[in-house]
Amino acid sequence: MDLGELVPRHKADLESARAAVAAGYPAVEPVLEALLHWLQDANWPVAHELIPFLSSIGAPLVPHIERVLRSDDLTWKYWVIGLLIPSLPAHAAAVFRPELERLCARPEAAERVEGLDQQAREVLDRFGWDGNASAL
Repeated sequence: MDLGELVPRHKADLESARAAVAAGYPAVEPVLEALLHWLQDANWPVAHELIPFLSSIGAPLVPHIERVLRSDDLTWKYWVIGLLIPSLPAHAAAVFRPELERLCARPEAAERVEGLDQQAREVLDRFGWDGNASAL
């Protein structure tokens, strides 16, 4: 199988997105980062196909999510925080707890405008984390 066929070429390339889902994990592991790029806007048709699948992968997605959170793309961060991190097992999501707490307590102006502070609060609440990172 050509892994390139599993990565959408445009936001409406549902055939490639469905091929990635059908291939499953771990077959798509080499292209996870490329697939995650299609969550830069959850309104894109391919995002609707990929979100449930990527969410199901769990802990192996953590390093890829870390790269998104280090990026400057606030919209992408918004979707990843709201759609992928809450789907992770608590032990895997805990990696992101310090950053989520920072977003709640000290968001940059642009992060606040994008709603990252609210997304982060929802994730912290979902996991029952009270904002005290030392409890980990």
